[in-house]
Amino acid sequence: MLDLTDELSPASGTPAIAPEWEDPGRYWPRLSAATGHLPAPVAVIDREALRYNAMDLLVRAGGLPIRVASKSVRVRAVLDAVLRLPGFRGILAFTLEEALWLAETHDDIVLGYPTADRAGLERLCGDERAAQRITLMVDDPVHLDLVDSVAGPARRPEIRVAIDVDASWRSALLGHIGVRRSALFTAGEVAAFARKIVARPGFRLVGLQMYDAQIAGQGDAGPDAPLIRMVQARSREELRARRAAIVAAVGAVAPLEFLNGGGSGSLEFSGSDESLTEASAGSGLLGGHLFDGYRSFRPAPAAAFAFDVVRRPAADIATVLGGGWIASGPAVSSRQPRPVWPPNLRTLPREAAGEVQTPLQGPAAATLGVGDRVWFRHAKSGEPAERIAAYHLVSGDEVIDELPTYRGEGKAFL
Repeated sequence: MLDLTDELSPASGTPAIAPEWEDPGRYWPRLSAATGHLPAPVAVIDREALRYNAMDLLVRAGGLPIRVASKSVRVRAVLDAVLRLPGFRGILAFTLEEALWLAETHDDIVLGYPTADRAGLERLCGDERAAQRITLMVDDPVHLDLVDSVAGPARRPEIRVAIDVDASWRSALLGHIGVRRSALFTAGEVAAFARKIVARPGFRLVGLQMYDAQIAGQGDAGPDAPLIRMVQARSREELRARRAAIVAAVGAVAPLEFLNGGGSGSLEFSGSDESLTEASAGSGLLGGHLFDGYRSFRPAPAAAFAFDVVRRPAADIATVLGGGWIASGPAVSSRQPRPVWPPNLRTLPREAAGEVQTPLQGPAAATLGVGDRVWFRHAKSGEPAERIAAYHLVSGDEVIDELPTYRGEGKAFL
């Protein structure tokens, strides 16, 4: 069983000495040595790096409980281990089918997105225990209508729901800044919808969700940093005031169990917002390279994967088999996996990371032979688990366990 409860605690903080992953010349060769007997592609989670990241998230959240975003993990052993740590509480799931599966062993699951899964709703409406453990996300009366079309309130248990509220910034100059989620934006709009929920038999309004993607999902240390920092500062100011107004307006309609906000990239802001009762985080546990572009924190590269060199099409190119494990979002280079060891390797502009092969250039490419391994870091966190059956858990110089992914357990939700 993966155990993260020993050695570190939020009170003790992060280690005073520089951790091993700060020295790539030690970290990556150690992972190579530990997994050299395994066939490629090989994916690993370093136990100590994962524990470091979990504790760092708690410190950054400043005491605000953290709900674990399963989309960015997709490994039940990791979810279970993190949720045993004081300070983490509940799961933010991404599909109803997944939530129903996880509800067999977990009792606090919030669905992060609305669902139109009629088969899943039939199962939820027919399972009183699951209905007590799962909260659906809604932002439109049609979501309530869909539940009632599957089973009317007299034929099912009470369904727990939370309202998804748009947390983007609407700039008079720049327009919509953030992701396109809910159409509900103002306190009046959210309160009006809350009244509709309360008036509907068979539903119980228990929470709100406001995900600030323009803050949590956007690094502020890149070439566009001055503009990004300005936008994020203005957005934080607006969002803090609007969230407080929404909580007050909805609280006058119904008592709420939770107000969820933020993500791995905005935990400091979430922890300082008195309107929130919990934050969400997932990607920060495994430490994708997108977080290299943030000033306020630097997670350990807890998860990584390696591919074998299979051919040399030119003297300065080494090609590995596989590599194209692309993250969600715009199809730009930041969503590609990044070669990290040997150092100073790069993908080719016209090929990038391919599904079947990835040619690499750089000083080390000329020295790589067929059978040599190249380590990559993922961009976000969920994408490797969609390609592999298991992560190999490494501690020190050895593999100590094998952790099945959702795919390894025969599940593919999205």
